[in-house]
Amino acid sequence: MIKYANFVISSPDVMQCPQSALPEYAFIGRSNVGKSSLINMLCGRKDLAKTSAKPGKTLLINHFLINNEWHLVDLPGYGFAQAGKTQREQLRRMIERYCLLRNQLVSLFVLIDCRLEPQPIDLAFMQWLGEQQIPFAIVFTKADKLGRQSLQTNIEAYKQRLLETWEELPPVFVTSSEKTTGGEEIVQYIENINRTL
Repeated sequence: MIKYANFVISSPDVMQCPQSALPEYAFIGRSNVGKSSLINMLCGRKDLAKTSAKPGKTLLINHFLINNEWHLVDLPGYGFAQAGKTQREQLRRMIERYCLLRNQLVSLFVLIDCRLEPQPIDLAFMQWLGEQQIPFAIVFTKADKLGRQSLQTNIEAYKQRLLETWEELPPVFVTSSEKTTGGEEIVQYIENINRTL
């Protein structure tokens, strides 16, 4: 699976991202959704992406080289309430510019806290991705925080909410960084896509 993972660069704008033809898979979600923990779990490294109890840690576009074959991209979280209006706008613009202008982007992984009801900010972001025809998958995080029945109930409720506006659902993954579950499925999904590129 992932044998090699190395930090490449942090960029304040898409135009300063690596000049590389390698495919990119970007991870994004609301602040404190467990993004850095998931990236570290996928790569088998505890300190690859910086984790923090305080939301809003990731403020740049972070590139990691995986197996010398593709880039994993850690994007800033959206909806960070404690950030000022100016900073929120800068982050929104940074994220949108990356999604729209980065030709190497193959797919986004939108992280969702499985414990929460569908959040308007997540639904709006996925709606925007759909309108812009940007491929994405949904990754439910923190699955270890719920019992199996509650987890299934929450995920099914989320899917039903999405199907109110979507004809079909994007790929869905369920993960727990604590229990190290769901990571292999995500990496396999990426590798399957890479074989077709």
